Amino acid sequence: MSQLGMNGGPEPISAEGLRAVREELAQLRAEREKVAATLRGVEPGDQADAADELQRASEVTRLDRRIAELEGRLREAEAAGAPSTRVVGVGSTVTVRFDDGMEETVEISEMAEERDLTLVTFDSPLGKALIGRHPGETVNYDTPAGAASAVVLSVGPGE
Repeated sequence: MSQLGMNGGPEPISAEGLRAVREELAQLRAEREKVAATLRGVEPGDQADAADELQRASEVTRLDRRIAELEGRLREAEAAGAPSTRVVGVGSTVTVRFDDGMEETVEISEMAEERDLTLVTFDSPLGKALIGRHPGETVNYDTPAGAASAVVLSVGPGE
């Protein structure tokens, strides 16, 4: 999940992204605790219990890896500081006006989740078009319905 910014350093994270990471981290820690509590020494000779025990130990290892990833992402975000208010990057809240005149505020995120704001992942067509742009610039990108464009009206840190 490690993200390097345009300057080669750690990528900021939006407030919404931060909430999502912390929420997932809490869920994973609770799940890990439940699974780890079921681990116990298995008496020799009971292969079914031994296989089940091995599967639970493997699940704890998987959870530990994901927890470590998320903890690392939080450390990176802390080191990176707040998202820029001058140029679009991961963690930015961007107000755009689309071809049809509709205006929408989107948040550039590294993960897509249903939240309060419309999240646009940094690697989506619109996200790729917006990264590195400034207010007043027009971006062009592809949609399933064809080519589209939007004007960047403002850039701010995530809410």
